[in-house]
Amino acid sequence: MRILLVEDELVAAKAMALALRAIGAVVEHVDTADDALDLIKFYEYDIVVLDIQLPGLDGYEAVRRIRADRFDVPVLIVSGLSQAQSRVRALSAGADDFLTKPFDNAELVARIRAIVRRSKGICQPTINVGALVLHLENREATADGAPIHLTGKEYAILELMAMRKGMILTKEIFLNHLYGGMDEPEIKIIDVFICKLRKKLNLYGLSSLIVTIWGRGYMMKDFVDKSIYPEKSLEPVNRGSRAFDRKMLTAA
Repeated sequence: MRILLVEDELVAAKAMALALRAIGAVVEHVDTADDALDLIKFYEYDIVVLDIQLPGLDGYEAVRRIRADRFDVPVLIVSGLSQAQSRVRALSAGADDFLTKPFDNAELVARIRAIVRRSKGICQPTINVGALVLHLENREATADGAPIHLTGKEYAILELMAMRKGMILTKEIFLNHLYGGMDEPEIKIIDVFICKLRKKLNLYGLSSLIVTIWGRGYMMKDFVDKSIYPEKSLEPVNRGSRAFDRKMLTAA
């Protein structure tokens, strides 16, 4: 999950960022609404966490401009303004939820997870793709009830693909999701992660869930529709030599 945090109080921003990074989120922090609007134009976020009382452009106007520019990124307002009028104004401008300061960071995390789930059309705290089940609250994956042992990055990739099942995701999208533009490795690391994921999923007969769309990226499907994706465009499971696999796994 990639989050844009817009908060000018440094202590509050650090506390929120720490809580969000603890659940595996990539957090980018800015302290003005103008900076946030610039980033939203060029990068994709799962949610924007936005204070109202900011220097320069305030949170109300920021939300209005986000919606006027037809960006559908969810927005959670966090503010010390507790009057009902403030909540009504923020929600009317296009915010998805309003959280009054001070709040417990556990509630912040729960609100963000719920908003992001709804924005992806997911009502339940789990995602089912065939026999694969992703448990969003504790960031775990199971297959027919058996745990699949994944690293944090592997789970993040699997969750992203499951939330956007049927969509082709480029390697750049994966890099942004995993690293948020900070200390990004070479793009080929995505192929390494996918290789490892397929090997782990193959233990449960699920490696075919991840489909390679040659020259474009990867996609998660319940099954491979050959009428839409010709056989030549799909990567066979475990393609390549064992020496290549060992080299790629060592590089990761």
